[in-house]
Amino acid sequence: MGATTMLHTGGQSAPSGRVQAFKQGAAVLSSAPRCRAQRLVCQAHRAQDGRSHTQGATLKLAAAGAAVLLTLAPAGAALANEFDLLNEPRPTSQYVLDDANVLNKTTKKSLNYDLAQLESQTGYRLEAVTVRKLEFENDAFAFGDKLVEKWYETVEQGGKKGVLVVVTTGKDGALTGGPDFLKAVGDELVDSIVGDNIPILTEAEKFNETVTSSVKRVAAHLLGQEDPGPPERSDTTRKRTYKTKQETDKTRNVTGTIVLTLLGISVVVPMLQYWGYTAKD
Repeated sequence: MGATTMLHTGGQSAPSGRVQAFKQGAAVLSSAPRCRAQRLVCQAHRAQDGRSHTQGATLKLAAAGAAVLLTLAPAGAALANEFDLLNEPRPTSQYVLDDANVLNKTTKKSLNYDLAQLESQTGYRLEAVTVRKLEFENDAFAFGDKLVEKWYETVEQGGKKGVLVVVTTGKDGALTGGPDFLKAVGDELVDSIVGDNIPILTEAEKFNETVTSSVKRVAAHLLGQEDPGPPERSDTTRKRTYKTKQETDKTRNVTGTIVLTLLGISVVVPMLQYWGYTAKD
């Protein structure tokens, strides 16, 4: 009986063990694809993170390169030329176009006010223009005429309009305009401003004074007031700190004469003294 029970029990336990082992094996097998899938997902995430890191590094390098280019790029004022001004629309409320960026705020405000008053009282409009350099139009007068022709298409529109041009690099400029404006201003004043105010003051890097003094002279003339006149040209002649050849030769001759005289005295005086002593004896 006991043996039968043990056999029966053993017969039942053996299949149960195999079933349990089979279930565990199946569980392991079923979990294997999930593990592989998880590993693939992890690898994909790592690859994506790597690409993101690479892209981020690339973007950072691009940003750094752009910053360097912006740093090394010339300033806007340094690139200013006649094309910037020729692309400007016709001035209306403003009378100053400081494309060379050399005028301070106080000067601009004062010029705009004075030129607005001038137009209101006389009907003549004057634009003050600064440009760093003329690269394609070397003549400042020709460039000024182009501005007037571009802003005012007909003689009727531009007849009483004028423009004062100051070229900061070349240290020259022009005062030109429509026929009525030039007739009212006169050739003498134009020549004086272009020949005195602009070259004298720009040579000293006084660009604010260059424009303001020129505008004041034009305004005074059109308003019938006394001309303040051009600035005084300072004496820039360098004083010589060395002697010329003639001066050196003259000094050498004088020095030689003095030396020879002293030598003669040193020889003659002892001889005279000796002669005096021997004569007494």
